[in-house]
Amino acid sequence: MGVLIAYIILIIYSIALLLIFFYSLAQLNLLVNYLGYKKRNQEAPKFNLLDPKEIPFVTIQLPVYNEEYVMERLLANIAKIEYPKSKLEIQVLDDSTDDSVLATAERIKALKATGLDIEHIRRKNRQGFKAGALKEGLKIAKGELIAIFDADFMPSGDWLKKTVIYFKDPEIGVVQTRWGHINREYSTLTRIQAFALDAHFTLEQVGRNAKGHFINFNGTAGIWRKKCILDAGNWEGDTLTEDLDLSYRAQLKNWKFKYLEDVETPAELPVVISAARSQQFRWNKGGAENFRKSVWNVIIAKNISFKTKFHGVMHLLNSSMFLCVFLVSLLSIPAMYIKAIYPQFDIVFEVLKIFVLSTIILFVCYWFTYKSIQGSSFDNFVDYIKLFFTFFSVALGFSLHNSIAVLEGHMGKRSEFVRTPKFNLNNITDSWKGNKYLTKKLSPNMILEAVLMLYFLFGMYSAIPLDDFGLFPFHLMLFIGFGFVFTKSLTARA
Repeated sequence: MGVLIAYIILIIYSIALLLIFFYSLAQLNLLVNYLGYKKRNQEAPKFNLLDPKEIPFVTIQLPVYNEEYVMERLLANIAKIEYPKSKLEIQVLDDSTDDSVLATAERIKALKATGLDIEHIRRKNRQGFKAGALKEGLKIAKGELIAIFDADFMPSGDWLKKTVIYFKDPEIGVVQTRWGHINREYSTLTRIQAFALDAHFTLEQVGRNAKGHFINFNGTAGIWRKKCILDAGNWEGDTLTEDLDLSYRAQLKNWKFKYLEDVETPAELPVVISAARSQQFRWNKGGAENFRKSVWNVIIAKNISFKTKFHGVMHLLNSSMFLCVFLVSLLSIPAMYIKAIYPQFDIVFEVLKIFVLSTIILFVCYWFTYKSIQGSSFDNFVDYIKLFFTFFSVALGFSLHNSIAVLEGHMGKRSEFVRTPKFNLNNITDSWKGNKYLTKKLSPNMILEAVLMLYFLFGMYSAIPLDDFGLFPFHLMLFIGFGFVFTKSLTARA
């Protein structure tokens, strides 16, 4: 290996590690914010819902597309929302192309007969996908507030009473609630998804919101002020994460977002890895698309502080961390051989050891978010350690898939909005195998994931002749992670 190639590898390797370190420091700062946050929701001005004059009109939007398995549950649940019927309308924004449309129409007809103001809104095409459906519904929405729920979400009966009250403050544009997980314990895949989402909905959302930094509406389980949507430029379908896009445009126009950690909205996690793949691809590509679209507007904004800009840039770069992780992973084995062959680089490798702190910081951050939901007993801590390293391994296994999504987003490659199929599974005994919405195609990435699994097995072997076991645990997690993603992708087609 030539010295020039060694230099190039170490420069890329070091830059990727440095970006990951900056990300971990940003997470640490959010943890400090999270721990120091005193709940101020009691102090916020609130509507008195006992006074009919203060009850705002609410439109609930339900954007759906081919949701045969969960439509009955969704509509039955929404019908139980406790709110004056004279101040509530429900829009079922149905872009479905399958037979579920007929059953949905029948259910809506039955609910309408009970006195519920509910409409079945159909479009001729899916232009703009979810963003297009929301925008279409907004044209005729009666409500001054717009609540949005995806098909797998099940808000409690008093959900509106807990959330609309905060819109008494005219500067509030969005109220977002925390996602819960009805099938958290279904499998290893659902447990690690819940683990990652819990970290986002505690550490990140609270940590940012506590100091007035930008947060994002999460696409569902939240309420918008209609005036805020229109003032920010309305829904746009030019990214795969229209929720993040509109959130940044609204906050750049000085609208305030309120996050309610204590209000949980249960939902279903993908139980098959192909469904998790499509969701991860959409979220990560959309994040990169929004970085391209919004980062410069954040940097040049005169109405926000430097710290808010820093957290905004890091927030928009969240998905790009997968690319950094993948580069570090891929180059870690050549780096081992460079270390053995070229002693002149010893000082570089000594300095790079500091980046172990990144993992330690994330371990600490995620523990505080885990214990806030699961508890802080010794048994819970032991479970947390096992879950953290399982999550870390599988996240590494997704790094190729998500890096491709990120690169497509940064390069501006357009792609269709691929919905995440819902299953309506709550128990371990429930089966997903009859779901007609599951993709039958093998992902071409699977072949590369199998190759990478063997590549990191070679990395573990290399530790023996090189007598360098420093990266052995890392390569073991990569081997397990890529092995998990590859094998689960195969069995998900069974």
